[in-house]
Amino acid sequence: MPRIAIRHGRLGDPGPGDPAAAAGLTVGVEEEFLLLDPATGATLPRAAAILAADPPLPPGARLHRELRATQVETATGVCTEARQLRDQLVMNRKALTDAARVHGAVVASCGTPVLSGPSTSENQDGRFGDIDRIYRGMVADYEACGCHVHVGVPDPETAVAVMNHLRPWLPTLLALSVNSPFDHGRDTGYGSWRMVQQSRFPGAGIPPYFPDHDAYRAEVRRLVDCGALVDESMSFWLVRPSSSFPTLEFRVADAASTVDEAVLQAVLSRALVRRALADDTAPPGMSEQVGAAALWAAARDGIDGEGVHPLRATRMPAWQLVAELVDHVAPALDETGDRELVAIVLERLRREGSGARRQRKAAAAGLPALLATLTHQG
Repeated sequence: MPRIAIRHGRLGDPGPGDPAAAAGLTVGVEEEFLLLDPATGATLPRAAAILAADPPLPPGARLHRELRATQVETATGVCTEARQLRDQLVMNRKALTDAARVHGAVVASCGTPVLSGPSTSENQDGRFGDIDRIYRGMVADYEACGCHVHVGVPDPETAVAVMNHLRPWLPTLLALSVNSPFDHGRDTGYGSWRMVQQSRFPGAGIPPYFPDHDAYRAEVRRLVDCGALVDESMSFWLVRPSSSFPTLEFRVADAASTVDEAVLQAVLSRALVRRALADDTAPPGMSEQVGAAALWAAARDGIDGEGVHPLRATRMPAWQLVAELVDHVAPALDETGDRELVAIVLERLRREGSGARRQRKAAAAGLPALLATLTHQG
């Protein structure tokens, strides 16, 4: 098993121009949003018009199309501080909200829509067309939205080595983010129905252990050769080396109900990377089946019930798993000055509940209250 090591020994002391300088420090966030009809709450295909409007974004930020015409993705620039990241997320959400309003839509940040409009499975060209062709009914009404975090790493080899260390912590990141309890107007009983939908795809979930980057690439290539993936830049694992940036990409979290919850995912993900980079020990062994059980439990109950400890193979309160995660990354949070921020957001989640719980509470008060919750961009 590879030892993860930065050449200078400590993350805080890279040499000038060293590619390791950004390792575990830089962070960026991609947020996927739904476009809704403000009168009915159903999804609305307005993405093309909003993208064409090219709303003003912060320097380095970007706006992208997504698989369905009812979705839009924003991406921040490269950030090094939580405050800088938060400011960009706020500006991105405001720009998108303003542009959507012009075209008769509101922007919702949730993992799945409460109500879907008419099918948006239009004939598409290019890569999205290939996705529709290969996955068919699985993606015909697939409007799931996530909050993806990119953390800087020096090279793909390090990315895979770090990934091996992160595997047991992914269910806890999901539990903190659950924000998709509804599907086609029904309460699914799950905190993250998005994760249930994702589990249908080949190779979904927690990635397997890989001895090196060559083994990772070979496995992706095999899945492409089997026809299970469109191309080698695709995989459904919840963390993976980015095919576009020198980063490790976390794809575990539901779309964040609030900016602060998106920032929480970002700083915890970055802290996990920094903790792994400083770890001289071998990655912990984990049963693939127990890991899958932990992910399922997190998707079902989030932070409101019991989770599964992926290494001890036992059930325990989800908040106990959260506390273990925070203890694990505490030195890294101290290095970046993020420990107080994490404590504040976690206390708010304890008090107010997950995004899924807040959605259910609002739904009990009626559609207007639910829409106000879904479209609040604070």
